[in-house]
Amino acid sequence: MTTVAATAADRINAFILGRFPQAELSAEQDIFALGYINSLFAMELVMFIEKTFGVTLPNDELKIDNFRTVDAMSALVDRLTPSA
Repeated sequence: MTTVAATAADRINAFILGRFPQAELSAEQDIFALGYINSLFAMELVMFIEKTFGVTLPNDELKIDNFRTVDAMSALVDRLTPSA
């Protein structure tokens, strides 16, 4: 995992735990299957990722599999972040 993705994972995890402090969440767990996601929170995740990481999520990246796990969201941020 790259440094950008590792940092992204930490920040995404912190965002989710800020909403669900009782959650015991690993980066590989499916947050949809765990019941933490509804349509409103899914949109909040999209907005959080765009604002926090300065990326725009193209429509073809708005797939549920890109948001199932912290690892998947980190990989998405990594793909959309321009290389230095």
